[in-house]
Amino acid sequence: MTSVAVIDYGMGNLHSIAKALQHAAPKVTVQITADAKTILQADRVVFPGVGAIRDCMHALHETGLAAVIKEVALQKPLLGICLGMQALLSNSEENNQVDCLNILTGQVVHFSQPLLDESGNVLKIPHMGWNQVQQQSHPLWENIAQNSRFYFVHSYYAVPNDANIIAATSDYPNAFACALAQNNIFAVQFHPEKSQTVGLQLLQNFLHWDGLL
Repeated sequence: MTSVAVIDYGMGNLHSIAKALQHAAPKVTVQITADAKTILQADRVVFPGVGAIRDCMHALHETGLAAVIKEVALQKPLLGICLGMQALLSNSEENNQVDCLNILTGQVVHFSQPLLDESGNVLKIPHMGWNQVQQQSHPLWENIAQNSRFYFVHSYYAVPNDANIIAATSDYPNAFACALAQNNIFAVQFHPEKSQTVGLQLLQNFLHWDGLL
């Protein structure tokens, strides 16, 4: 039976993510865990997160999970969600610059201020709520219509060094990368577990994905 480990380092909507994964594929074994052996033995791994990147990286290094995630990234399907996506990058502007895992090379930057729409109205930060996602070809978008809406909550976004790994963009008001894909890694800025039918479809696609493009 397929198993998926949801990494527990004290930051993330772990139970809502686990519940969504179970709903997406009832026959899959879902484990919320901080145990390195369990994570490394799972068929697929989900790396969620909410909060500040400084606290995230501190927790990952304190628990030894930073090294575990780097090992997972070399060998099996890995899904980063929200702060988990940002932590996969090289560094973040948040908290006066924080070094991240450097699995995907690039930076995490703050939305420019003031952030104005086409009419000159100020857009709120964080970017919160439903927004359209423009996909690039990837197995995780299977059965998800182009420009489907996903749920976002974030003040920072990823800018990868290699634009070729951008798997989707969204606009606020300018285009920003909201999904990255490199080999067996797929990472999203939005919350699939809060994105209703399309979010469950993406999770289902991940749970059937072999890590190949």
